[in-house]
Amino acid sequence: AQLVQSGGGLVQPGGSLRLSCAASGFTLNNYHMKWYRQAPGKEREWVATITRTTGSTSYTDSVKGRFTIFRDVAQNTVYLQMNNLKPDDTAVYYCFGQTPGAGPYWGQGTQVTVSS
Repeated sequence: AQLVQSGGGLVQPGGSLRLSCAASGFTLNNYHMKWYRQAPGKEREWVATITRTTGSTSYTDSVKGRFTIFRDVAQNTVYLQMNNLKPDDTAVYYCFGQTPGAGPYWGQGTQVTVSS
């Protein structure tokens, strides 16, 4: 079982990016899926969650209204849509999956750089 990330890159302030996290070896819809990020010199911080049963979402305050976590059951993939990006959003982003009795699984990480 693994999570494989794609997306990320360099974007100007105010721009948008979409991160993808594809699950293999397990059904993503049965897992709590989260995104974390780690900026240089800082601890890894939680960004967003989508729950396994109801698909409820939650976000850290700094990204509310700008980021959206969602999943595509058919593609077995979770996404993080990031709009109105700010330089403080620069970090390596990681997806994470866990369910009672299984996991946790981490993606390999992807760099997001917001700079003019």
